[in-house]
Amino acid sequence: MRIDRINVYTIQLPVKGGTYRMASDDVGALDSTLVQVVTNDGLTGWGETCPIGPVYQPHHALGARAAIAEIAPGLIGSEIASIRLLAKRMDERLNGHGYAKAAFDIAFLDLLGQRLGVPVSTLLGGALADRVPAYYSLIVGPPEETARIAADKVKAGYPRLQVKISGRNLEEDVATVHKVWEAVGYKARIAVDGNRGLTIAAAILLDRLCQAIPFVFEQPCNTIDEVATLKGRVTHPIYLDENTEDQNAVLRAISLGIADGFGFKVTRLGGLTKMTTVRDLCAIRSLPHSCDDAWGGDIIAAACVHLASTVEPRRLEGAWIAQEYIEGHFDAKNPILIENGHIAVPQLPGIGIKPEPGMFGEPVATYGS
Repeated sequence: MRIDRINVYTIQLPVKGGTYRMASDDVGALDSTLVQVVTNDGLTGWGETCPIGPVYQPHHALGARAAIAEIAPGLIGSEIASIRLLAKRMDERLNGHGYAKAAFDIAFLDLLGQRLGVPVSTLLGGALADRVPAYYSLIVGPPEETARIAADKVKAGYPRLQVKISGRNLEEDVATVHKVWEAVGYKARIAVDGNRGLTIAAAILLDRLCQAIPFVFEQPCNTIDEVATLKGRVTHPIYLDENTEDQNAVLRAISLGIADGFGFKVTRLGGLTKMTTVRDLCAIRSLPHSCDDAWGGDIIAAACVHLASTVEPRRLEGAWIAQEYIEGHFDAKNPILIENGHIAVPQLPGIGIKPEPGMFGEPVATYGS
């Protein structure tokens, strides 16, 4: 089974209901890049990468497609047998740019799973559950409205809520945390996500003013060094998210003991194959983490769910997918759905998603025959 052709597609994913607001940016639509890898024996594998704008991370949609253009020609004719060898060939074509390579990694695993007749979760070590918990992300908004939505999402079955803060007065952030806690209490686990937007002083102050409320503090400050200074100075567990830009960053955070858990993104870390390494590092130290991505459609969602199913449930913080914020599905017969706050693990061979023919229009680039 050799790579015969690679097609690249793009699709705009408008945010349902208006704007997704974070500390660093307001996003109204997302530009997703899809990779279709076609083999000489007629199988098709799909991958996806969808950065959430150009300022959330050092990733952006045009950068993904430029990186794919460097990588793709060197993959034509390669055998789909060793995922590690394919990763080596990608590295020989381009240094870094893991978020673009992730789309290929997902597509390769999709093809290998189809060839072997097993879901991708089996290739990642094996599923431990047939469904995984999701969590809901509450965007930066007025305290009362955020609390109202939080209560609604708990009623809908979500076991965990992520409350986004920062980019405004600290008083509003503190009020939001208190209002959400008053609305949901122990009915859901709470993560307060600063998205790198707080100063060290503001993070310590928010921690003090919300000391009695049980939550995990996700990526309050911009850098690992800033977050490291919070150790022993705040009462809430600290999770790293945006700072986990590669496997070395995760290893460093674990070695320094500055992270009590993580919010992992599949494409940021370079794909599912690299994610299994950090998953296992966390297992060694018994560190909880999520299995998410920044954004994307059913292909990214399926990748996150396959990986999440291989994490020991007591360490799994859930999987975030963009389903609540986008309209429609790539595969109407096998959509990735959140139902009662949980997501069923795809059981079909490969990633389990077959996009509707022609739904992405014409390729923006084609490599190979």
